[in-house]
Amino acid sequence: MSEPDAGPSAPTLPVRALIPTAITMLALCAGATGVRFAISGEFEKAATAIVVAAVLDGVDGRVARLLRGTSRFGAELDSLSDVTAFGLAPALILYLWALNDLGRLGWVVALSLAVCCALRLARFNTSLDQEDMPKKRLGFTTGVPAPAGAAMALAPLFWSLANDNSLNADPMLRATIVAIVTATTAFMMVSALPGWGFKAVRVPRAARLFVLAGVGLFAAALAQAPWMTLFVCAAVYATSFPFAALRYARLRRAESAPAPPTTQPDVTPPADVEPPASR
Repeated sequence: MSEPDAGPSAPTLPVRALIPTAITMLALCAGATGVRFAISGEFEKAATAIVVAAVLDGVDGRVARLLRGTSRFGAELDSLSDVTAFGLAPALILYLWALNDLGRLGWVVALSLAVCCALRLARFNTSLDQEDMPKKRLGFTTGVPAPAGAAMALAPLFWSLANDNSLNADPMLRATIVAIVTATTAFMMVSALPGWGFKAVRVPRAARLFVLAGVGLFAAALAQAPWMTLFVCAAVYATSFPFAALRYARLRRAESAPAPPTTQPDVTPPADVEPPASR
């Protein structure tokens, strides 16, 4: 007697599709853990957690493309993770570290960072359906990306940690500096300013050895003086936007410039040559 059919098997999911999502979840957890460290007053660990979240956020998309594990679910989860790790978490860390000395104004400034991060990611998601995106086509970003925005907002904390918590000596000065930096970062995140992307940076072949040497020096500086190195990186990135805007405007003008007219060869016979007689 034959056994009855077990019916259709349940749908399965390859493990490679779960790896990028797991990395995204780790980034979200790292950002949330940074808030926990800030609540207990361990701001160095809180900043480290945000840096770890930024590293994981830079890895998950590349791993997804490498393993062919991209999905709509992963993209939506990545946006939620970015809002948590680079919007809410840095805002709360900065409020607990410095902005609470400004009272209600400090809370408004902290909220602006979280809100602008969410708005930037919403704008990014809606722009995926647009066909003509000049900034993306030319390799530029629109405004400050979420991880870079978190680094820019945390730059005063990086500076203080690199100099033995020097900003803690004057709480009002610390709060004022953090408020200005945070508000500026929030504005730049939702702005339409073009920023440098990886595709927009071109390295001459003659300079490739110097670039590789610079990468080695950066790794050494990050190991010896991590907080000062992160502060310098955030400051250099923030000051690079005017140069990115000039470069983007130059490329756009080159695109819109009319093409030179093509010259047709002159086939008119010389005046002193008589045409052949007709028969």
